Amino acid sequence: MARSELGFDLTPPPPEKLRLLAEKLDPEARRILLDHGTEPPFCGKFDEYEEEGLYTCALCALPLFSSRAKFHSGSGWPSFYQGVGEGHIRYLRDVSHGMVRTEIRCGRCDSHLGHVFEDGPRPTGLRYCLNSVAMDFVPDGQALPDPLERDDPAAIG
Repeated sequence: MARSELGFDLTPPPPEKLRLLAEKLDPEARRILLDHGTEPPFCGKFDEYEEEGLYTCALCALPLFSSRAKFHSGSGWPSFYQGVGEGHIRYLRDVSHGMVRTEIRCGRCDSHLGHVFEDGPRPTGLRYCLNSVAMDFVPDGQALPDPLERDDPAAIG
């Protein structure tokens, strides 16, 4: 079993469990998370969202980003300058659509999240550009969901 520095099990879910989780997704979430789609700018529920808490993968609930690392990029998609922990995000070279980008995926279930660019604010200089539908939100003070029943931590300090 592979655990992140924050104590989350990063082992990929078995295919049957992934299938069951995917069945719960609406068609738009399935298109983005599983088929590597992109939602249109300025329409996602988290673009202008201001609550404090954690953004998690919409498929497996792995924590991805803290609201404290969120910023308004003007791009039309929720943007963050860093993830919550090593291993929670995977990086892949993406040469689709006539450009070279870095795709980001969930470090546990491999769902497509968006892309990361090197035009963000300090301290990292990165702009993680996310599809809102690829994430769920857990307000500060609430326990994190554990749909894989892996006894992951209930919160991130």
